[in-house]
Amino acid sequence: MNSILISGASIAGPALAHWLHRYGFDVTVVEQSGALRGGGYPIDIRGTALDAVERMGLLRDLRAAHVDTRGITFLHPDGSPITSLRPDALSGGVEGRDLEVRRGDLAQTLYATVRDDVEFLFDDSITALDDHAGGVDVTFRGGAQRTFDLVVGADGLHSTVRALAFGPEERFHHYLGYCFAGFTMPNDLGLSHEILFWNAVGRAASLYAVGDGDELFAFLVFARAEAPFAAFRDPAAQRDLVGSVFAEDGWEVPRMVSAMQAADDLFFDVVSQIHLPRWSTGRVALVGDAAHAPSFLTGQGSSLALAGAYMLAGELATAPDHTSAFTAYEKETRPFVEMNQGLVTAGGARLFPATAEALTQRNTALLGLDAMPSGTGRPAHTALRLPAFAPSRT
Repeated sequence: MNSILISGASIAGPALAHWLHRYGFDVTVVEQSGALRGGGYPIDIRGTALDAVERMGLLRDLRAAHVDTRGITFLHPDGSPITSLRPDALSGGVEGRDLEVRRGDLAQTLYATVRDDVEFLFDDSITALDDHAGGVDVTFRGGAQRTFDLVVGADGLHSTVRALAFGPEERFHHYLGYCFAGFTMPNDLGLSHEILFWNAVGRAASLYAVGDGDELFAFLVFARAEAPFAAFRDPAAQRDLVGSVFAEDGWEVPRMVSAMQAADDLFFDVVSQIHLPRWSTGRVALVGDAAHAPSFLTGQGSSLALAGAYMLAGELATAPDHTSAFTAYEKETRPFVEMNQGLVTAGGARLFPATAEALTQRNTALLGLDAMPSGTGRPAHTALRLPAFAPSRT
């Protein structure tokens, strides 16, 4: 096994490409977008993932890109403040050690480590896979056909590779009852290194100032009994749905809805997890959200992707064959993933109360968090200790 195709160039894909190239594999990455997306909302790197990026030699660069959110202010429906908290008081993170960077900055940093050594196919995607004893025959949207020894899906919650190799997404998609829209808008409030978090029953609106710039990253989140699958590929339907949910709200919400309607970077999705009985079949495997999306309620999606990429590459470099590698990768990584997916049931959805009673309880709990000492980290964040792989192929 020497040639490996990775689908997806966000977080898990470039991280996996980095390690596979270091171990001597011939790597190709295909990405449906025409280029990497820059900027974007902040994501967290903590626990085991910090060890992964340090071993990649990227810790200094990512510390330089650290957003350094200094406070989150929670607001009543009328916009009056409830309380202000340190971010780690909510995340269970460790102040001064965990990283918070823009998603696009992390993607660009990972891409820079392999862009000169790995083949990237932008503006293309996989449309068919034929997995057989001699390899995987791949058909691309652009018309090309190639054969690879292995294929890895690192293409997110709505993974094409997963659908082609494992079956329809609905079999593995566990909807958690919320939808969200994310987009950028002008920073007319003059916010700096902070988050404003507004709540009404079943609805939330947040404004992220990821620095001192003239843009904010905005989120509109709402509870919904059933996932609006029909809106996934219809931006107009997405805008109409979000606009109707927040039509009667005050504070800055009307301005946010207007900005969403005009945004050219709207990202709409559902809050869900992926649960698969296996992360591999034949010569095809999955990594990151494609294999086990934990949802943004855990704050661990990118960290799991970074750790999983390290583990998969290391097992491929040291195991006698791909079947053994895939088995070992899943055996060693799945308990870590399941602990972090469990953070949702351990209170990860508390920020978005769907009833008046739950909202009152949440607000009371927030007042108690204000006096708590700095976080020491949740056990799930560090539940996996990365082994030191010693590949024989390099």
